[in-house]
Parts: sequence; structure tokens; C-alpha cells
Amino acid sequence: MMNDLSSQSENILLQCSAINKEFSGVKANSNVSITVGKSQIHALLGENGAGKSTLVKIIYGLLQPDSGTMRFSDAEYAPKSPKDARELGVGMVFQHFSLFEPLSAFDNILLGLDKNIDVKSLREEVKTLSESYGLEVNLSSYIGDLSAGERQRVEIIRALLQKPKLLIMDEPTSVLTPFECEKLFKTLKKLASEGTSILYISHKLKEISFLCDTASVLRKGELIGEYDPKKMTAKALGELMVGQTLSQPKRPSATKKKNRVLSVSMAEVKPDTQFGVTLKNINFDVHQSEILGLGGVAGNGQEELMQLITGERIDRSIDIKYLDSNIQLLNPHKRRELGMAFAPEERLGHSAVGSLSLSENSLITDPKKRFQTNLGFIDFDELRNYTESVIEKFNVKTTGAQAVASSLSGGNLQKFVVGREVGQRPSLLVVNQPTWGVDALSAANIREAIVEIANSGAAVILISQDLDELLEISNKVAFLTNGLLSIPTETKNIKSSEIGALMGGLRAGETI
Repeated sequence: MMNDLSSQSENILLQCSAINKEFSGVKANSNVSITVGKSQIHALLGENGAGKSTLVKIIYGLLQPDSGTMRFSDAEYAPKSPKDARELGVGMVFQHFSLFEPLSAFDNILLGLDKNIDVKSLREEVKTLSESYGLEVNLSSYIGDLSAGERQRVEIIRALLQKPKLLIMDEPTSVLTPFECEKLFKTLKKLASEGTSILYISHKLKEISFLCDTASVLRKGELIGEYDPKKMTAKALGELMVGQTLSQPKRPSATKKKNRVLSVSMAEVKPDTQFGVTLKNINFDVHQSEILGLGGVAGNGQEELMQLITGERIDRSIDIKYLDSNIQLLNPHKRRELGMAFAPEERLGHSAVGSLSLSENSLITDPKKRFQTNLGFIDFDELRNYTESVIEKFNVKTTGAQAVASSLSGGNLQKFVVGREVGQRPSLLVVNQPTWGVDALSAANIREAIVEIANSGAAVILISQDLDELLEISNKVAFLTNGLLSIPTETKNIKSSEIGALMGGLRAGETI
């Protein structure tokens, strides 16, 4: 009996026992106990607000528990800071980037290391790591000039350089393509085979079933059980997380040809930064009740194209028609007044102002002045009612309409931003990474809302790196590669074997 207990103890790297954490009377973690084995890839699952981020922040030393204990490598473990955690062998890749925008990618990697290191040898090590893991990034680029996907790669490289005993990964594949994910999974499995344990948070449940050995599921701050993800379907795991049956939205119904809402034509548009992407020969239309999906690896022109569509960047050389009117010289506010709505990929600072309340964030993106009285005063009751309707419809976990945007978890802020834009009932919705970092139920609800607004007659441009999402609800898809757009293709006609060619930049008139 003693030998069995000793053997079990030898196989355990991290043990959390009865962890409790409360914020302003709300229990984020309630008596949570999990055990992560050595060389194990352990999934931590739960819907947005279930307590996952709180638990891993406690493990990483960002937060201290109100009660409970932890053991790491068979010793008492109570880190007071991330530096303490890293020194003991715990690394973390955050869902929200902890990067300095005015500094280069390489400088951010260098700052993330706790020990002195030769800069030349570090460059070589980073280059080798990035090439091996499919996480290529221009090390000289400023973080502020990088896309979300490229920033995520910097975070992953920085964590892997620390060679941790336990690597916590919070939504590491949320902005990676399937090919990048495949490379990352090989890396993680190799790390596990060499003795590194991985605590893995993801809302992409198919990858959990493929990658992870064990899954601990949290719901409303409590552990509801441990499961073998390889013996369960992604749908079953998702239903465990949310405690209800999940439905799958369908793309807008095929109908007779609708009126054109947006037409985009450009020969060549050079980037406004030295690290940006030149857009070349891009031409497409999107019609009423149509969802056009735009995919591709991050950093291939998605952000540049969205800025031109939304009016954040003005370029006289391009031709953009909205309902047959030229709009290429109009700013974002004027385009919103015409009935366009936008949800960029960066939540805080771009989609929402972190220091403002949710109601105030609803107000600043209201071009039609729905919340103003005839005398020009703000109708705060109407504003609050609208904001609370978004919170309710999209199941945003928050204390209310007056909560500041920065107080929400990433997934809940994403739900609010998409809900706010959909609630404006636009004629054109442009949304970038709408389900990035949200749970299975929330992702289904967001996709359903996008389909619903398309069925009501709106045109939708869906920019996403989630192939399943693109193929599930888009009527047509096209892929950006080095600033070139592939031929928009009817989703129902695409074969899985053709996707690689489309992502490689197949152009109009070419054959697969």
C-alpha cells in the first residue's frame, strides 16, 4: 500500500487542494482541487467566467488564494509573484498579451527572461525555436505593428525559452491556423515526452480530445469532475462545461440573388508601416443576406484590409462602394452613420475602452444617436436598457451595465462587443475573430447571431482564422496570403483537400 502511494506521489507534479478565491462577494474558485501529473497534458475547461483564469493566476503567482494549499515537485508551493513561479519551474502563455507595443518582438522576448543571456545566442535560439514550431515572426517588428496572431507567437516563443517543468497555456491556438496548430501540438507532445507537464486551457474542444490526457471541468467556480477527453466527443465536453445541450448554427439559407451591399476594388495599397503587408489586386463583392468569410494565416493583410473597409485608413487609390455610393474617403463615424458596424479583433483599446463602463462603450459606437433626446441630452435609461439587453442576450458575465470594460474576462468582453454591434441592426457587419477565446456555448450564440443578422438582410464580412467557423456559417470563403486574396468560393463546393491551395493564394481564373 505504501509503495502504491509513493508511486502515485512520484508521478504528481502539481497538486492544488481546496482552492478558494472570492472577488467582491463573487466566488471565482470554490473548493477547487486538481492534480497535474508529470509529463501530462492536462486540460482545464469551463465556460467564460467559470474560474479557469483565476485558478491559473493563483498557480502562476499573480493572485493568492483566500484559502487552500498547493504542492509542486513534492514541496509546499505558494508563489507570491510570477517571478517566484518561474524560478520554481512554472511558465505561462497568457490569453491577453503581456507585451510592450513600442518595443520590438525580440526586445519583448528578452525582457521576459529572468536571467542574463548573450543577445546573439538568444537570437539564434529564437530563430531555431520559431522555425521548428511554425511560429515565424519578424523579430525587428514593433509589437504595435503585429497582428494578434503574430503577438501570440511571441508569447509562446518567450514561454518555451524558459524550459519550464509546468507550462500553462491559456488559449494558445486561438489565432493560429490548423497548420500552425499541428506544429504546436507536435511540440507540446514532444515537451511532454521529455518530462514537461502542460496545463492547457482552450475552447477549441476538438484539439482537447486530440491533445490532452486528462480534462478537469469547472462550472461556476466549482470542479464538476475529471474526464478522459479521448473517450468523449467535443460536443459532450462542451455540454459538460455549460450544463446544457449545444445547438449548431447553420449558414444563411441560399436564396435568389440579393442586392450588392459592398464592393471593394484595389490594385495595390502599400502599408503605412515598414512591417505591414501590401495588398494587391483585391476585388470582391458581398450581398444582402450573405456571409463572406475571409481566412488565412495572421499577418497576411487581414488587419490592413479591415482598416480600409472601416475607414480607419483612407486611401484615394482604392474603390469602395457601399450601396453603390463611394465611401473610400469617409471616416469610420461617417460609415457607421450609413449603417455599417465593425468589431475589430483587439478587444481592449480598439473594440472597447477599458476605463469606460459598458453603457459608455455602447454610447461611443452609436452613430444614429438613438440614446439622445430631442434636446440633445443623453437618455441614460434607454442607454442602460440597451446595454443590459446585450448583456442578457449574449450571456455576458458582469456585474451590470455600469461595470468598466476592463473588469470583464476576455471572452465576456468579446461577447459584449459583438452583441453591441449586432444590436445596431447594421446593413453591413464587419467582424474580425468574433469567437476568439470564448466558450463553446458563447461561440455558438455569437455565430447564431451573425447568421440571424444575415438572414434579416444584412451583409456580413467574417474575418477568422477558425476554419470550422468559416466553413460552418459562411456562404463564400476566400483566403489572404501575402496580401493576395484567393478566389471567393461557394463554401458548399469546397473540398477539404482544396483548402490548402486556397490558403496558398489561388487566384481567380486558376484551377486547384
